[in-house]
Amino acid sequence: MGLFKKLFHWKKKKEEPELASNDWSEITYDRQDYQIENKDQRQEYVKGCLEQIAEASKELENLQLEYNMVTSSLKDIEEIEALSEEDATELRECAKKIDNLERQQTGYEERKNRMSEEEFRELERMEDEFEEGYEKLTKAEDYQDLVKRDLRKLDGERQAYYYRRSELRRIIADTKSMTIVCTVAVILCILILFVLQYGFRMDTKLGYLAAAAVGAIAITAIFVKHNDSIKELGQVENGISRIINLQNTVKIRYVNNTHLLDYLYFKYNVSSAGELGKNWKRYEKEKEERRIYQIAIQELGEWHKELIDILRYHKIADPMVWLHQVPALLDKKEMVEVRHSLIIRRQTLRKRMDYNKEVIAGKAQAEVKDLVESYPEYAQEILDIVGQYEQDFS
Repeated sequence: MGLFKKLFHWKKKKEEPELASNDWSEITYDRQDYQIENKDQRQEYVKGCLEQIAEASKELENLQLEYNMVTSSLKDIEEIEALSEEDATELRECAKKIDNLERQQTGYEERKNRMSEEEFRELERMEDEFEEGYEKLTKAEDYQDLVKRDLRKLDGERQAYYYRRSELRRIIADTKSMTIVCTVAVILCILILFVLQYGFRMDTKLGYLAAAAVGAIAITAIFVKHNDSIKELGQVENGISRIINLQNTVKIRYVNNTHLLDYLYFKYNVSSAGELGKNWKRYEKEKEERRIYQIAIQELGEWHKELIDILRYHKIADPMVWLHQVPALLDKKEMVEVRHSLIIRRQTLRKRMDYNKEVIAGKAQAEVKDLVESYPEYAQEILDIVGQYEQDFS
């Protein structure tokens, strides 16, 4: 009995690595499941890295536009704070008159269930970009759910492949052992028949034939099973390679979309697109009521125009923004809050830019470089793929 256990390798099954469902934010480059010596897999792996670099570059372009806008607003604050005392006094007087006119709307201010001034101004500042922002936030949330489902599905498929690979490796090992057992059994039968034939003068022709037939059938069946398992193992390993490449691509999209959601939630001060939609409906109602009330105070519009002229005279890039941030022109604390919000937005954008440049693109570039250094025999082929991809992308 001990002999059979030894031959069939009855050992405790080796566990495959568990896949944590919360590792989607981590971009990994794992070549252990790739057969780099295989040309198709090698090219697929290199192209996968290059595609990740291209996607990171595209994301960087979009982030740079938003980053420039936030930087421009911060420069406007610096220009305002750098005004001479005379110019600053003129600006404050204009802002104070606007602020006083707005405060005269006591009837509106005393209305119950009205939107706070802070909430209204915050939504008013995003009026021009609300539809685009709401659509972007809704799509980002829907896409996040879709990507999560894809990642869970890929995790399950990868785990199934690992389990099947473990089974196939066990079958291959067992068929080798079974071949040895069958061979030994046939030899033993032949030896016994030989003893019976020459030692006891028995007719063993049928025995020889039976032993040969049974042995041939058994060994053939084992051989077929062994070959089929090897072929299937190759297919399973190819499947694992494809899933890993696909997971890396989906992970990048998941990370970028998560960062986009975090930024949009912070930017619009909401926790969901639904909340943003409700806030916007309240704002539209509030806006209409304010419009009706403010018809009676035309003077406010004249002072708005005066403020814009002053700001334009002092080379402020976006003077229209300050119509909705008059308190910041009067109160340094308010100005600090505005600057703080812009700085946080810019830091968030910079963090996402650095992530795409250093982590996503950087790791992919380092992986291609390491591939060239680790496999010098394929270096020229890899460099040719990189060159062709750069030419196509440009």
